[in-house]
This record gives sequence, C-alpha cells and structure tokens, in this order.
Amino acid sequence: MSTRTPPFAPFEWMIAWRYLRARRAEGGVSVMTWISLIGITLAVFALIATLAVRAGFRAEFVDTILGANAHVTVYASAYEGEGGQMQRGFVDYDAVAARLRQVEGVTRAAPLIKGQVMATAHGVNMGAEVFGIRTEDIRTIPRVGDGADAEGDLARFDQGIAIGSGLARELNLGLGDRLRLISPDGVKTAFGTSPRVNAYEVVYIFTAGRYDIDRTRVYLPFTEAQAYFNREDRADEIEVMVRNPEAVDSYELALMQAGGERTMLWTWRDSAGAFLRALDIEDNVMFIILSILVLIAAMNIISGLIMLVKNKGRDIGILRTMGLTEGSILRVFFICGASTGLIGTLCGVVLGCLFAIYIDPIFSFVNYVAGGGIWDPSVRGIYNLPAKLQVGDVLSAVGLSLGLSFIVTIFPARRAARMNPVEALRYE
Repeated sequence: MSTRTPPFAPFEWMIAWRYLRARRAEGGVSVMTWISLIGITLAVFALIATLAVRAGFRAEFVDTILGANAHVTVYASAYEGEGGQMQRGFVDYDAVAARLRQVEGVTRAAPLIKGQVMATAHGVNMGAEVFGIRTEDIRTIPRVGDGADAEGDLARFDQGIAIGSGLARELNLGLGDRLRLISPDGVKTAFGTSPRVNAYEVVYIFTAGRYDIDRTRVYLPFTEAQAYFNREDRADEIEVMVRNPEAVDSYELALMQAGGERTMLWTWRDSAGAFLRALDIEDNVMFIILSILVLIAAMNIISGLIMLVKNKGRDIGILRTMGLTEGSILRVFFICGASTGLIGTLCGVVLGCLFAIYIDPIFSFVNYVAGGGIWDPSVRGIYNLPAKLQVGDVLSAVGLSLGLSFIVTIFPARRAARMNPVEALRYE
C-alpha cells in the first residue's frame, strides 16, 4: 500500500537545491539563476529606496510647513472704518485669541502683523516678509523659537529683530549688525505718504529648514510692527496651531465659531495642498513604474526555469518512473524559482534599508564626485535629500516581489510536472 508524501517534503528541497547549484556542464543554469537573483535584488532595492526618499521628502516638506507656519490662519473680512475707509484685521485681537485657545485641540493662538518690505544692508537690497509677533509667541514656533537651529538670544527680541539665515547670508549680516527696513506705506503727510525707513539690530538668526522661509522672513516685535505698518491698535490675523495638524479640517467649525461672524480661515492644506496632491500622484506613478521593473526582473526566473526544465528532461522522466507525482515535480521546480525570488527580495530589502539609513554619507559622496551643486535648495525648497523608512513601504515592496516571483514560477513548474516520462526518456 503506497503512502502519499507530504507537500514540500525534504527530498523535494534536496532535489531543488541540487538543480540550483548544478554547473552548466551538468545541465544546470547557474548563470541564469544569478542573473535572476541580481535582477530581483536591484528591482526591490530601487523600489524601497524610492519609497523611502518619497516618504522622507514629504515628511520633511510637511514638517517645515508645520514647524514655521500657522496650521490655521484666522483673519477677518474687511469692514468700513473711520472716514469710510475699508479696514481688515481684528481690533479685539487679544479677546479673539483667548477664545481660540479655548477650542479643544488648539495649542497656540498668537496675534500677528504682516507686511512686505525692502530689506537693505551693505548696499544689497532684498524683498522680505515681516511678521510682527510677541516674544512669548515667537518662542513657541518649533523651527524658529526655543530649541530651533538658531544663534542669538530671544530674550533680546524686544530690542531688535529676528531674521532667517538665508537673508542673513545674502545681506552679509551677523548678530549685532543693523538691518534697514523700507516700507512704501509709511508716514502720512499733507503731501501724501512717504516711505518709512527704520533700522533694527539683528539679535536672532534662525534656520527653519525651508529655503524660501529662511531667505525672506523677518520677525519684528508686535508693538513695533503695529507702529511701523500703521496698524495702531489692530492685528492683521491670528495664527493658530493645533495638536493634530493632519486633521486640521476637523477644527474649522469650532474655530469659526470662536472667531466671530467676520472670521475667515486659511489652513496649511489650503496653501500646500496642491503640492502635496502632486506628490501623491507622483508617488503612485513611481510605484507603478518600479513595479514593472520588479515584474521584468521576475520574468528572468521564467527564462531560467524553462532552460532548467529543458536540460533536466531526462531527470524528470527518471523521477516520474521512480514514483514521483506531478505535484512533487511541480513543487521541486517551484522551489527553484521561488528560492531565487526569496533570496533576491531579502538582498534587495537589506540594500534598500541600508541606503535609507546611510543616505546622508551616500549623498555627500555622490555630491563630491559630481563636483557639488547636485541639490539646489532654491528649487527643491529643502536643504538635503531626506529618506524615511516606513514598515508599510517595505512590506509592500516585499509582498509585490514575492507575489510576482511565486506567480511567474508556477507556469514553467507546471510544464515540468506535465512532461510525459516516456517522451522524456525516448531519446536517452
């Protein structure tokens, strides 16, 4: 009475291993196996590296937005003031800010004055954006205030100004130097409005991590900004930060109610949403393209297995006459192909993870070989190439590679299993 062997029995693994390591003179296809292995490795490596860089770039971009800008900007629609002139902003800004802080999930609400000026120093002129803010509020801005990458002392902020490192570099400014700000909307006289020119001592230089912010932003004490921009007793807007910026839409109704009837909102998603959506579309396209590369690499397994089946036709016939079933033959050749895909996937995962972990020295080396200037922050917005390993990205790459490798292996394995032993041995 014959007994059926369990699937993937030890002898099936032994036969598959002998076929994989067989030399070409013995009918093996070790060269094709190596080509398939290297192809899968490089495809998985490219997929993981691309996903890590994509995730790192998005995370760094969002972090620089959230770390130096308001999560929600609360401003008021225009109203008719004294003399029939239309005015914007809040007169009762402290009361509005206090109500906004009462909203659950709000961590910060700070009145702001904003204006555009010409910054000049050492004969160089540049456009700059001025933010009028209180000392206690600037301290709480993650990438600008306490704990940020900066030099100087915020305790002296009321005695001067804080500027971005890019602006300081362009104007050749250091701590203790004086920066002149020129506003076209200055002093009102009987002959019209004349520009206002004030000089301030630079007491703080910050690096927010965004090229456009560091190169254009200036922080001025709140009361000084009110006088400089003729805001008198008003604030232009109130910047709000929340506990969960990714869910900023869920705060809108409560913030509108706390702000009052003239309140309008502008969230960080409104300002950066188009760019983030473009990134998401690019991510999907890149994943599809790299998935095709994995498929092409997996197709090499088919070529190798077809050659292996052809070279091992005599062995298949002998094994069938010895009693091996079609299922056993199928599993032997499935193990040959799947092992190549499995080992290649593991090697690709290791290389991809190492690339993401050591991306800084790798990028520095590439930049050195290329002669520098390979990364332009004025175009990309951030200063270096980031990478962020995510378990989901690695698992998706592994699942894709193993799935394709296993699927393409089935077809040549079935061909081997259905080979007629009589036909295989006829010419031997």
